[in-house]
Amino acid sequence: MNWSASRGLAALLVLVLGVLTIPVPATAAPPAFAIRDGVSQPVYSYAEAIRERVWVDTGLDADRDGRTDRVVADVIRPAEAARAGIEVPVIMEASPYYGNLGRGNESELKTYDAQDRPLGFPLFYDNYFVPRGYAVVLVDLAGTNRSQGCLDVGGRAEVAAGKAVVDWLNGRAAGYRDGGEQVRADWSSGAVGMIGKSWDGTVANGVAATGVPGLRTIVPIAAISSWYDYFRSDGVAFGYGPYPRQPVNLGRRIESPEAAKRCSAVHRELIEGAPANGDVTPLWTERDYVRDASKVRASVFAVHGLGDLNVKMRHLGQWWEALRVPRKLWLSQTGHVDPFDFRRAEWVHTLHRWFDRWLLGINNGIEREPMASIERAPDQWVQQRSWPVSEKTTLWPQPGAQPGLGTLGTERPEPGSAAAFTDDPGKGSRDWAARPGEPAPERVLYDSGPLSSDLHIAGSSSITVTASPSTPTAHLSAVLVDYGPATIRDYLGPGEGIRTLGTESCWGATRPGDDPCYRNTATTTTAVDLEVISRGWADLANHATLRESGPLEPGRDYRMTFRLSATDHVVPRGHHLALIIAGTDRGFSVSPAEPGTVRVDLSRTSVRIPATTTPRAGSGPPPVVRPDRLPPLPTGTEFR
Repeated sequence: MNWSASRGLAALLVLVLGVLTIPVPATAAPPAFAIRDGVSQPVYSYAEAIRERVWVDTGLDADRDGRTDRVVADVIRPAEAARAGIEVPVIMEASPYYGNLGRGNESELKTYDAQDRPLGFPLFYDNYFVPRGYAVVLVDLAGTNRSQGCLDVGGRAEVAAGKAVVDWLNGRAAGYRDGGEQVRADWSSGAVGMIGKSWDGTVANGVAATGVPGLRTIVPIAAISSWYDYFRSDGVAFGYGPYPRQPVNLGRRIESPEAAKRCSAVHRELIEGAPANGDVTPLWTERDYVRDASKVRASVFAVHGLGDLNVKMRHLGQWWEALRVPRKLWLSQTGHVDPFDFRRAEWVHTLHRWFDRWLLGINNGIEREPMASIERAPDQWVQQRSWPVSEKTTLWPQPGAQPGLGTLGTERPEPGSAAAFTDDPGKGSRDWAARPGEPAPERVLYDSGPLSSDLHIAGSSSITVTASPSTPTAHLSAVLVDYGPATIRDYLGPGEGIRTLGTESCWGATRPGDDPCYRNTATTTTAVDLEVISRGWADLANHATLRESGPLEPGRDYRMTFRLSATDHVVPRGHHLALIIAGTDRGFSVSPAEPGTVRVDLSRTSVRIPATTTPRAGSGPPPVVRPDRLPPLPTGTEFR
């Protein structure tokens, strides 16, 4: 039965109840689902749910053994629905982590019973949603846990694994039992929703970008939208000192031991396709889901941390702005954290309604509610009808009385206005921002002065820099800083804005081997005198194109526009907004081969921000920053 027909059947079978105490004869077929207070209710036994393993053919032979690769899909679904011939929708998470790092705050792994059947399904999705008439399918990505093939870090094999399972759930791909017997998903309605944090949500983005029929919604949490932007930034490689981060190293850490032995060809392709110089190559283009955002047909409920320095806000901003489908957005002050661990009750309820709407077809109106929910201060959320801000404001750096210091405003400086900095690879954004009133040779800083009204910045910014290097290599960094006292989530500290408590709360049904109880969390905060609210990095050698770089001519002016990460931040009245331009950002970007001095032509340098009011350059004193109220140095975070 197709999805449309299945929805018709569901509409006939649905029970809309004020309370769930109406007796149902033992011989009667169960309802497809029941509604109370606008949401689906438990009507199926979790303890009796069917648990099974299916091997789905991806159609690729990434490990080159002469056979197409099959990935494992572990399924849990309502037994009563199966006996009654009722088709159910699917919540699906495809992950490389089920056999190594685990999922969630407690690093849950898949577990298996004495008969090697799936037993423990990580996270609460199965406990909560299976009794409500959903199936849950957890997929081992190719080359991980029990799946065949190779982990190609965002490439064809990875996307094909997720897409193949969606196709199988819609009768378009082959699936097999452990013994090799072919099996159909005749219990599936064909309506699939993909969810996941980090790599898992990235797979959801990639599969949605294929336009695969049957994928009704995705819920990407802290997810990558372009793998280039995870490892590179406008020509600059992310890394430490001179050592760039490389996709092959990430893949080797996560793949199964068996895959490590058979996937040397994929390793070689990852090495050869990702040059350290930051040029965009076919490898990166293949892993850019934003370019195929026009193919997305699934609705999108995106969640991201404004303080996420692992999967940076650039990923959310460019993906979100390219989509043309029904969308919903949560932006927290956390780092790389799941909403289950920073806003638990609201998250479960909202996710429940979202899946009810797009997978069960319950017309609950969630898509007509405010689009965005933003955490303005720790645990203080505001609703916005739309996101991002559509207005753009151009700000210019004006030279001041001291070298490398000046004002930031809407007036363009006089031709010939200039400043210079000398790249110091041992320093980064924390060092640049620490003394806003003092010249520093490694950066130039332009301060708006105290703002006369709140400035709401929401969306992706960009900066155009005209610069002249003293050596054949030059890297650029730009940051926007909010100067002023504030209490924020401690997203740079341990837990990235949360701490784990000793108590638990439970979300769904239980059975031996899989309970729905997880340790509670609490918000961690810190008092600061400044906050970096947007960052960007570039290699001036890529000024003409990101596809090719070359040595620079010392003394020649080069003009380059590069991206700053998306944000949603209110710079309060009385605070200062500052733009800092510098070279190597320690802890983020690698250093150029020959760091040197860079002269900036201020009359041809500007930053463009999405903002609702226009700041005016003021003449007030520079803000005071106490050393004990500086944000800590950012540390490398594990991608999961």
